[in-house]
Amino acid sequence: MSVYTSVSDDEMRLFLADYTLGEFIALRGIAQGVTNSNYFLDTTAGTYVLTVFEVLQQAELPFFLLLKQYLSERGVACPAPIARKDGRFDSVLANKPACVVRCLNGHDVSVPTEKQCFHTGAMLAKMHLAVADFPLSMPNPRYDVWWHESAQKLLPHLSQDDAQLLQDEIVFLDRHSGSHLPAGIIHADLFKDNVLLNGDEVAGFIDFYYACRGIFMYDLAIAVNDWAHTADHHLRGDFQAAFLNGYQSVRPLSAAEAAYLPIAQRAGCIRFWVSRLLDYHFPQAGEMTFIKDPNVFRDLLLVLREQQAA
Repeated sequence: MSVYTSVSDDEMRLFLADYTLGEFIALRGIAQGVTNSNYFLDTTAGTYVLTVFEVLQQAELPFFLLLKQYLSERGVACPAPIARKDGRFDSVLANKPACVVRCLNGHDVSVPTEKQCFHTGAMLAKMHLAVADFPLSMPNPRYDVWWHESAQKLLPHLSQDDAQLLQDEIVFLDRHSGSHLPAGIIHADLFKDNVLLNGDEVAGFIDFYYACRGIFMYDLAIAVNDWAHTADHHLRGDFQAAFLNGYQSVRPLSAAEAAYLPIAQRAGCIRFWVSRLLDYHFPQAGEMTFIKDPNVFRDLLLVLREQQAA
């Protein structure tokens, strides 16, 4: 989350006229993340989260907002969207798509416990089971086609070693797509800062705006890569085991899925190495922006490759 679009008090008062959320008090910018403009919205009725979308188009929003409503109704912890007076969940603010969702009790953690890893893994599995009957779909905008195209844009800006690594890994992933494995709607960005915890329990998954159709193992791998990540860009075995045990306590993995996990983890590294490289070399202007270190996932990728080659 970041703030790229400034919103005036008068714009907010006009915006809130379409809702039954009380009178406007204040907006407080949320600086983490890199894609949308996010605020805590304080009104006389309570505190909510306002998102102004910088990339997504108006026509795309119903998928994400209906998904959150659907999951919330089925016991998956996530913030339910707030409907306008006319029943729509999506709106417009500062000439951009926008929405309001409930503000959950809880906070993210930078260093989780094993119990927190376990419960987050279990909630992710619960989400994967819950989406079986979700009637809408969305192609993954940041998968194989995207990283092929992005690599061509990035190669002139990379060192020779990094350029070779990126190209070699994309070729490897082309040969090991995992397309035969169970798939459905995935979160695709379940980092620690996208999970709110209340003690050891999950209060809610947030930031569903990369949700799409994908392989469940890819979603699990993205989460494990962050939740078990150490400062020296290795993976803590106890955290990874706890996350996987939590997941399998709800949705046991097949032998084929378990065998694919190391490859899925490399795909997760490519996804976030590439996106952070794009943010670094082609930054988006904003008044409160946060660009994350691309080399975190390059270095983890190198470790994973070495382990699998051993």
